[in-house]
Amino acid sequence: MHDGMTLISTLAAAFGLALVLGLLAQWARLPALVGYLLAGVLIGPHTPGFVGDVHLAQQLSEVGVMLLMFGVGLHFSVHDLVSVKGIALPGALVQMAAATAMGAGLAYWWWGWELGAALVFGLALSVASTVVLLRALEARELLHTGNGRIAVGWLVVEDLAMVLALVLLPLLGGRGEGASGGSLALTIVTTLLAVAAFVAVMLVAGRRLLPWLLWQVNRTGSRELFTLATVAAAVGLAVGAAALFGVSVALGAFFAGLVLRESAFSERAAHESLPLRDAFAVLFFVAVGMLFDPRVLVEQPGAVLATLAVILIGKTFAAGALVLLLRYPLSTALTVAVSLAQIGEFSFILLGLGQSLNLVPPQAASLVVAGAIVSIALNPLLFSGVEPLRRWVLSRSGWARKLEARDDPLAELPADTPQSALAGQVVLVGHGTLGTALRAELGGRPMVVIDRDRDVVEKLRASGQAAVLGEAGEAMTLVQAHIAQAAWLLIAVADVRGVPAMLALARQLNPALRCAVVAHTREEAQWLRDAGVNEVLRAQQALAQALARVVAA
Repeated sequence: MHDGMTLISTLAAAFGLALVLGLLAQWARLPALVGYLLAGVLIGPHTPGFVGDVHLAQQLSEVGVMLLMFGVGLHFSVHDLVSVKGIALPGALVQMAAATAMGAGLAYWWWGWELGAALVFGLALSVASTVVLLRALEARELLHTGNGRIAVGWLVVEDLAMVLALVLLPLLGGRGEGASGGSLALTIVTTLLAVAAFVAVMLVAGRRLLPWLLWQVNRTGSRELFTLATVAAAVGLAVGAAALFGVSVALGAFFAGLVLRESAFSERAAHESLPLRDAFAVLFFVAVGMLFDPRVLVEQPGAVLATLAVILIGKTFAAGALVLLLRYPLSTALTVAVSLAQIGEFSFILLGLGQSLNLVPPQAASLVVAGAIVSIALNPLLFSGVEPLRRWVLSRSGWARKLEARDDPLAELPADTPQSALAGQVVLVGHGTLGTALRAELGGRPMVVIDRDRDVVEKLRASGQAAVLGEAGEAMTLVQAHIAQAAWLLIAVADVRGVPAMLALARQLNPALRCAVVAHTREEAQWLRDAGVNEVLRAQQALAQALARVVAA
């Protein structure tokens, strides 16, 4: 096929083979992404037959990363990001340091690499793939749970750390030879200031500009233009952030979605970009497969197994242990540990830069790609084993049951909480803008507030309000709120996708419980009624009725 058809032929082969092998993988009860990875191996340069363009495939997969991170930002508020900073920031940094030390020690002491090469190799094994994590969390409906938010926040911190590492790597490669400690410190400070400036611009200017832009496009009534505007915002801001501020395109797209989330068009933007996100995410896995040289499994089996041990055992154990040390329950430790038991896009970017600087030997790339292929293929299987493993451990270990139980004092109501506040009370889930207004309107009625923000719970308790820290979708949190004695469950959260599961659990403890929720669309309202919610108010309709009563009066 002539050169002008390289892109088309690569796309046709990638999508066609991914479809066939993805179906075969599903029939064999394996994750579809195993088929996508095998499709990449078959059209890669290391296997006979048709060879796709690796560089084109990698660039197209980057578009998938941008769109996927944009979608995550649309459903991940600034509040969510701040609420997990206490675990994500120290956890991610310490886990990366531990994994880097394990990988570097392996390369330096066992294989005899130079220290610089060993450090780059270890760092490449320390960072997980955002695409793999998000696909796994979405497939199991964990993305919007407390554990899912912690895992995503953890990866955001890893992305920020990798941005700094990519800036500093040329100094390690000799381009900074003769550089003083002062110039190195200046480079670090400059990088951190650039990232801070980007975040500030997005949260201040972007929060105004993006919704305004989509509003203008929406006024045209063209669905095609709205889809185009959504994709242009995701890709354009990601590339602009990388060019102007030096942050990764993934991080740029994430913050683009984050600032757009609070606009009226967030749900529509997520819906319109979904097909493109799915298609380009497939290309990411195909592109990873194209990098794989199967000969490394025969020529260096011991090195491959050692690399996998760092990714699947060393890094996983370090992450799980850190979560437990930070006094989070066993279920959170298992979810975060399995989430990080793989490597991906940042590992390849780091190795590519290391090779261009002549820092790492050629076999480093083969080992990292082999580790990525196997760990990505195994990750869905590991996720499926989390819950059975948790139940098995809890049934056999009293120590594990203690770890599973929250020992955070804010996760339990104080012993001196008056009984009058725990009989026929209202359980209010969420104390944001709507929850605050609801509590004020209900006046002195007995109430227990459930919120996942420690600062909110601390302030409520200081004011004398009964409040519990935790996820309302977890039985232990509902028990602490004395849901069995409650009259009403008022859910004041923006994302209502977890409401049916939360209500079903609450009614196991209190069958007579009544529930009220605010919906945003007619379809959402009907879905909530079908799930058993007693009172569903549509936000705009309720506002219109209130205004009508004012006028009628």
